[in-house]
Amino acid sequence: MPGSVRRQARWWPAALPPRSGTGRFAAAATAVGLLAAAGAVAAAGPWDGGQRTAERVRAAAADRGAYARGAPYGSSLAGPVLAGVPEAPSGGPGEARGVGGAGGSGGAPAAAGLAAALEPLLADAALGPRVSASVVDAATGERLFGSNEAAAVTPASTVKLATSAAALSALGADHRIETAVTLGADGIVLVGGGDPTLTARPAPPGREPTGLPALADATARALKALGTDHTALRYDVSRYTGPVPHPIGPNENLAPVSALMVDEGRLDDSDHGPADRTDDPAGDAARKFAALLGERGVRVEGEPAEGRSPAGARRLAAVSSAPLADLVERALTQSDNDIAEALARQTALADGQPASFEGAGRAVAARLARLGLPMAGTRFADGSGLDRGDRVSADLLARLLARAGDRGAPELRAVLTGLPVAGFSGTLQGRVAGGRGVVRAKTGTLTGVNALAGTAVAGGGRLLTFAFLADGTADSEGAQRALDGLAAAVAAAR
Repeated sequence: MPGSVRRQARWWPAALPPRSGTGRFAAAATAVGLLAAAGAVAAAGPWDGGQRTAERVRAAAADRGAYARGAPYGSSLAGPVLAGVPEAPSGGPGEARGVGGAGGSGGAPAAAGLAAALEPLLADAALGPRVSASVVDAATGERLFGSNEAAAVTPASTVKLATSAAALSALGADHRIETAVTLGADGIVLVGGGDPTLTARPAPPGREPTGLPALADATARALKALGTDHTALRYDVSRYTGPVPHPIGPNENLAPVSALMVDEGRLDDSDHGPADRTDDPAGDAARKFAALLGERGVRVEGEPAEGRSPAGARRLAAVSSAPLADLVERALTQSDNDIAEALARQTALADGQPASFEGAGRAVAARLARLGLPMAGTRFADGSGLDRGDRVSADLLARLLARAGDRGAPELRAVLTGLPVAGFSGTLQGRVAGGRGVVRAKTGTLTGVNALAGTAVAGGGRLLTFAFLADGTADSEGAQRALDGLAAAVAAAR
């Protein structure tokens, strides 16, 4: 996405006298070696202007400070996303599980009062006959309200919460996804690592190149250092396995899932939301890379073709994505399906599973089970929620969100900081008027399915997590209004 990711670009030039000819690349590199030289390329401008990043960093700093003081649970102030979770008491573990925040000294709302507020709203006909609901106190993990909370139903895009938590648990918030260029037998190989945010678009004026342009810069320098200004180009997508098309088929909400793509395979200038997509994301990325090399004085001979990077191949250059936490925030705020599918596959790779829909589903489920979440009936058919075969319960999502606020799991914090804010950002920009600014939640919408899962600072100043899933709706707009009313009622609970 232009101007929205922070990347690192690296290149490894060889100190060689001028030579030419692509056939001598590998031999020259082996004889002389590639001298590592690092250069950082950073693009300012997080996706939300820095607010979420600042909250996450502040939360992590508070976590570290609390550990240094020996506090068993809880933490000090951690920004608006964690407001409403009380400081931990001085007693032993188990007295409080959440992350401390401002203004959260009051007790949790009474369960009876919460039930009285929510049960009539759950009976709204717009929600249909199958509704799963759960509300949890983020500080203690106590479920304050449940209605069919253990039923595994179709979650739509709220499954991105599970995908995100699994990826953060497997890889850590600071993990970056790399795209590299290596030396092949007769030229160079563009190796896809699965970065869903790789862009071919030029950097804004005054900023360093990022993404594919930065990779082309570094590659051209390295090739010229090797004494050549022309090369053959292969591209390697072997990091991912299994079917490339999503089971729903071609769709404007998702590109074919590939380890190599640029600008999410979009065929227009958009950077989020529905758009026409290419049916050959890897080939398009390689052709754009070839054009960028040409602009930098390196001619690519023939058409780029799919191939494999040789085992142990020397690397000429690489660029890295923004940290995984940033990708999670983007996926949740904008409900980005391409990023979500990449997060699921990165989880599979981290856990030794095939990077396919099936392997990713197994890896996500295993990671959530390790977090101690209720897994009965769950199924992860994809990472984005576009597949109707996905099944999760409201209790799983509500407890996952509470877990993301636990000081013992700071690596999960981006699950909270990435949530859209009611009335302000992402997919909640025009929703939940009754919870404006105090409700953060992930939406989920498919035909016949409407869902909302997130957090609310209740009337007494306590942070609650909630999930409301309805997978038998006939009136989508009416169902959204009903879900917004439920979230607002959680925020108003005392």
